[in-house]
Amino acid sequence: MGGLGMITIRALRASDTTDVFDLLTRAFGAPAEARLVEDLRESGAMAAERVLTLDGRVVSYAALSWMSAPNGWLCLAPVATDTGAGRQGYASALVSGFVKTHGCDHMIVVLGDPAFYGRCGFDSARARNLISPYPVSHMLVAGPGDGAPRVRLDYPAAFQGL
Repeated sequence: MGGLGMITIRALRASDTTDVFDLLTRAFGAPAEARLVEDLRESGAMAAERVLTLDGRVVSYAALSWMSAPNGWLCLAPVATDTGAGRQGYASALVSGFVKTHGCDHMIVVLGDPAFYGRCGFDSARARNLISPYPVSHMLVAGPGDGAPRVRLDYPAAFQGL
């Protein structure tokens, strides 16, 4: 990871929620992703949240939520790095950490750039048989096994507004 200063990756703390809301709003140019995170928390669908701090300031964020189906599957979204702090490896560190800690026991699905997520441990070939409301061409999975599961993905209700 690039940059000078003290870097820490840790679980989200209650005191981080305003900083994360602001980060997501800046990173995505609107508050929709920040509201998604709030809705996931309130509905109980949030499985884990991590932040990367640089000198105590939250500069990157990633969330895992429980899919409605298949049972036991996780969805990685959103992932964001603050404007001006990109291309330092911060998001890669957060995402790779989630794959290492949660991908041993659970399938994790993500919708995004295949090159980026492929470097973080996700596989687009394993996603080829997924049935999803989102484009399978940009879906990747990580998790136990090596096959390409044929399952229908049902995202938490909070994703319906996006």
